[in-house]
Amino acid sequence: MMYNLTMKPRNIKVSEWKDWNWQLNNSIRTLEQFEKFTGIGLNKQEKQNFPKVVKSYPFCVTPYYLSLINKQEYSADPVFRQCFPDIAELKKHRTDGPDPLAELDYVPVKGIIHRYPDRVLFYFSNLCPANCRHCSRKNKIGKKEFTLNAGDIQKAVQYIAGNKTIREVIFSGGEPLVQGDDLLNNIFANIRKIAHVEIIRIGSRMPVVLPFRITDKLLKILKKYKPLWFNTHFNHPQELTENAANALAMLADAGIPLGNQTVLLKGINDDSRTISELNRKLIKNRVRPYYLYQCDMTSGTNHFRTPLKTGRQIVRQLAVEVSGLAIPDFVIDTKEGKIRYNN
Repeated sequence: MMYNLTMKPRNIKVSEWKDWNWQLNNSIRTLEQFEKFTGIGLNKQEKQNFPKVVKSYPFCVTPYYLSLINKQEYSADPVFRQCFPDIAELKKHRTDGPDPLAELDYVPVKGIIHRYPDRVLFYFSNLCPANCRHCSRKNKIGKKEFTLNAGDIQKAVQYIAGNKTIREVIFSGGEPLVQGDDLLNNIFANIRKIAHVEIIRIGSRMPVVLPFRITDKLLKILKKYKPLWFNTHFNHPQELTENAANALAMLADAGIPLGNQTVLLKGINDDSRTISELNRKLIKNRVRPYYLYQCDMTSGTNHFRTPLKTGRQIVRQLAVEVSGLAIPDFVIDTKEGKIRYNN
């Protein structure tokens, strides 16, 4: 299947377009900006629904990611559906909640989620370059109570240093790489000073929504703190553009192992053909498909969820369609921990 290529608007300089700070500073946040940038004429109902949804779940997306949308068939486009507000987000479901994995029960200090004995999630960034509509933390992103200051970060590092069972620190959020290079370098340096921390892991969607963030300067920083693993989050083959492939190549060439965590999304990638194509592209780009996630039961995401049998069927079908390298575990995340299926 052929997908549209990233199209830079003619009135934007290449040097600006490929500058990650320019992309962040020119993020699309309003209905008017969206229509002007994409040239898409939304229908009356979509325009009326937009302010209702963003009141609860804000809209923000990079110009780069918006440029991937197939404008002729936008309403069914996988990129559009992942980033544009949908009135279905406001429909309440009895199983949904703001914190479906009970992460708040595992917060010993602000910014640290310690669900498993040997590893912690360091939630030090509460911002994203693109607010994914299926995000499991969509009820937290951008809110002041989940934003860390310098003192909070220091206390989080001290917590890790004081718990010798912690062997792995996972930087997530939010988007960790939305932060500047100097801050990242400082935090990674402080973590690397802790003798019992063996692994640093980064969970980032930057190669998908803003691949220009992967710069030579950033790579120089990351290479200092090996062993370091990098998990990204491609959900559809349309996202794996030439720019994304270049970012992945830079990371792989720097000697950083790459994995991918895909979220199973109804009407977007809930069939083996789409996942097979995505995973073939991933391994071609030296990225190991790690997890195929069942969409979490977060408020505002019920319209994305598929029956549990769908994920298991896809993984079973992958076994006869692709190499073992391209077969992820199907994972359901629960309050009690992860449930994995690999066949």
